[in-house]
Amino acid sequence: MGAAEWPEVSATNGIATGAIEPEQLLDLAQRAGAEAAEVYQSQSLSRPVSFEANRLKQIESAQAAGTALRLWKNGRPGLAVAYGPVDAQALVERAIALSTLNDPEAIELADSAAADQYPDLGQAIAVEQLIEWGKSAIAHIRDRHPDVLCSAEWEADVETTRLVNSRGLDCGYSDTTLGCYLSAEWVRGDDFLYVADGQTQRDQLDPIAIAQQVVQRLDWSRQNAATLTGRLPVLFTAKAADMLWGTIQAALNGKQALEGASPWGGQTGKLEGSRLGDRVLDGGVTLSQQPDEGPYSCPFDDEGTATRAIDFVKDGVLQSFYADRKTGHRLGMGTTGNGFRPGLGSYPAPGLFNMVITPGQDSLEQLIANLPSGLIIDQMLGGGAGISGDFSVNIDLGFWVEQGQIVGRVKDTMVAGNVYAALKQVVALGGDAEWNGSCYTPSIVVDGLSITGRSGD
Repeated sequence: MGAAEWPEVSATNGIATGAIEPEQLLDLAQRAGAEAAEVYQSQSLSRPVSFEANRLKQIESAQAAGTALRLWKNGRPGLAVAYGPVDAQALVERAIALSTLNDPEAIELADSAAADQYPDLGQAIAVEQLIEWGKSAIAHIRDRHPDVLCSAEWEADVETTRLVNSRGLDCGYSDTTLGCYLSAEWVRGDDFLYVADGQTQRDQLDPIAIAQQVVQRLDWSRQNAATLTGRLPVLFTAKAADMLWGTIQAALNGKQALEGASPWGGQTGKLEGSRLGDRVLDGGVTLSQQPDEGPYSCPFDDEGTATRAIDFVKDGVLQSFYADRKTGHRLGMGTTGNGFRPGLGSYPAPGLFNMVITPGQDSLEQLIANLPSGLIIDQMLGGGAGISGDFSVNIDLGFWVEQGQIVGRVKDTMVAGNVYAALKQVVALGGDAEWNGSCYTPSIVVDGLSITGRSGD
C-alpha cells in the first residue's frame, strides 16, 4: 500500500468520515444533566511487514477507531468507550450509569486553546519501501554472518487524535511513526545467541545502521569470556540504559509523590518535605522533557493541555515532578501537560513522554576504551527495578572488558544494585544517544554494581 492509500480523513477534524460526531455526544450529555463532558477520539492504521528465517513472511493490516466519552453528573465522573459504530444515546446513558458508582470530584477540563488544530507529524511510507528496508538490513547482517537466522518487523503507524470538550476546546492532529525490530539467532553447537535491536523515527528509517548494530554484537560474541566477581564498573548501552531511567520516570511521577511512594516525594498528599531543590543524581545528569523532538513528539496531552519543555533534573538537582490536571490540583502545582490515557478506556493519569537525557561526548568505542576492567550490558532478562530502585537481573547479552578491549561474551552472569545509588556514581555518559521507546538516552557507565558470574567456556 502506497502513501496515497491511507484512509480518507475529514479536512476539519482529522478523523475518518463515518465516525461518531463529538458535538452530538456533548449535546446529549448536557441534555441528560451532565455539568461537563469531553470526547476523546483515536483512529489508527498500521501495515506491519514481517520477516522470518531471512525471508518475507507476511504483510498485515490493522485498523482501529474508538471514542471515549467522559462526563460529570452531580460532580461524579463517568467514562464510557465505544469501538467502531455506536449509538450515541446509548454511550451517554452508559457513562451516566457508571458515574453513579464514583465519588464526586473537582471537574478538571482544559479551556479552548489559541490554536486547536496542529500540523500533521511524520509522513506515510509505502509498504514496498518497508519491504526493501527489511531485505537490505537482513542482507547486511548475513553478508558478515551467513549462518544466522534473521527475523524482523517494519511498520508505519498512522494515528489521528481529536479531543473536544464542553468548554470549547477542539484540538487534533495526525501522527505517523516508523519503527522496526530486527533480530538474529546464531546457533553454535550447544551455544545459542540472540541479538536484537530496534529503531523508531518520524520520516525515515536507516536499515544499514540498525543492521550494523546487530553485526557489531555478533562480532563481539565470537568468543566467550570469564567474568570476575565483585563490585566493578558497568557500561549500559543506550538500549540497556532504559532500565535505569524507567525507575527515575516513576520517581518523578506526581501521583507517586502524592501517594508517598516516590523516594523524592514529601508528606503524603503534599510537596512539603520533598527533595525538590536537592541533588538526587550525579551532577553530570540532566533529564528533561522535550515535546517537539523525536518520533514521540506531540502538541498536547490527552486532556488538551499544551505540552512544554520541562527540566525535571538539572545537573543532578531535582527541579519538578510531572502531573495531570487531577494530580497537579491535589499537589497544588497544577498540570505540567502530562495527562495521558494508558488506554482508551482509562482516565488520564500522569505520563512522561520524550524524556531526554543530555548526552556526553564520547562514542561507545571511546567509553569501552576507557574501561580498565568491567562489564557491558546490552540485553537483560526479566523485569528491571521498581520504584524502590533495587534490581538483580540476569544478563541476556553482555561482554567483558579488560584494559579497554572487549575479550568476549559473558554467560550465566548477574548484576545487582540500586538505580538511585548507581546514578549518583556516574563515570561517563556517552555521545551515542538514541530513542528507546519515548526515552532518548545515551550509553552510561556507572560504578559500584555487584557482578556475579562464572568462567567462560
